[in-house]
Amino acid sequence: MTRFLPTALLAVAAALAAWPASAAPQDFAFGMISHAFAGGSGEDPLRRAIAETDADNLAFVVVNGIKSPSEPCDDALYSQRHDILSHAQNGVIMSLAASDWISCRDHEQRSDAIERLARMRELFYTGEFSFGASKLPLLRQSLTAKFRSYAENSRWEVGNVLFATVNLPAGNNHFLLDGGRNNEFEDRLIANRNWLQHLFAFAALKKSAAIVFFTDGNPFGSPPKRSFFRTQRDGFAEMRRTFSDLAGKYRGRVLVVHGETMKNKAPPHILWSGNLGSVGTGERWLKIVVDDHLPQLFAVADADGERR
Repeated sequence: MTRFLPTALLAVAAALAAWPASAAPQDFAFGMISHAFAGGSGEDPLRRAIAETDADNLAFVVVNGIKSPSEPCDDALYSQRHDILSHAQNGVIMSLAASDWISCRDHEQRSDAIERLARMRELFYTGEFSFGASKLPLLRQSLTAKFRSYAENSRWEVGNVLFATVNLPAGNNHFLLDGGRNNEFEDRLIANRNWLQHLFAFAALKKSAAIVFFTDGNPFGSPPKRSFFRTQRDGFAEMRRTFSDLAGKYRGRVLVVHGETMKNKAPPHILWSGNLGSVGTGERWLKIVVDDHLPQLFAVADADGERR
């Protein structure tokens, strides 16, 4: 005879699912390259960073952006950078950056951002696996019919850690001051909120030890300065609250790795507030170690292997 659990027991079971399970010890590292800050325009900085990460022992590499704002937005450049990512030795996941599409202009110098965003999605976010020789299986938000445009939001797992990209462009999250021009911002805000809710629920169900997010902009940075004539809206305010609210209910670690540099040029280090941490890539590509023996699970490793 089939028995059904009482409602109270089901609630207890759901609550227990939010606690991380004791998994096998894990010790691995991953990297993030921020091409928009990698020493100027052109493909040489990206090639050097890819070569350096190829030479390291990394589980995967996230590339935040494939061009600087001063480079053209044409298909020829996109194809060249696509080829560079494809020939990497590590598994490479691309995190969309503002420099890839927001500043793009057509021949009449009108904004071409939305068309270029659509083109980026066609060229870089159609496969089920990462770039590079080490193929990592990816699941995209675009698998959900309601959000089929947002293929750049991807997730994957290594060990007992869930990783994901979230499209949060640097430069105030692409919020525009001019009224009536923020359809892209508003629609993406809804998609990103849904994406984060899905990821936290999935991680709780899997009892993941941590979730690591990769973004272009820093959602925890200082809000825009107010001008004398008008108040600039903080384009990251809603996502910052969403991160904080969901992390506050999650039993594991939450780390946001973003593409913005520290203004004082200090070496990158993780800033923690409770179980929620954030770190920028800095001038060089960033290496982060995941080690169960670390009190906060994650640490930044410098070129000599020292952790901080």
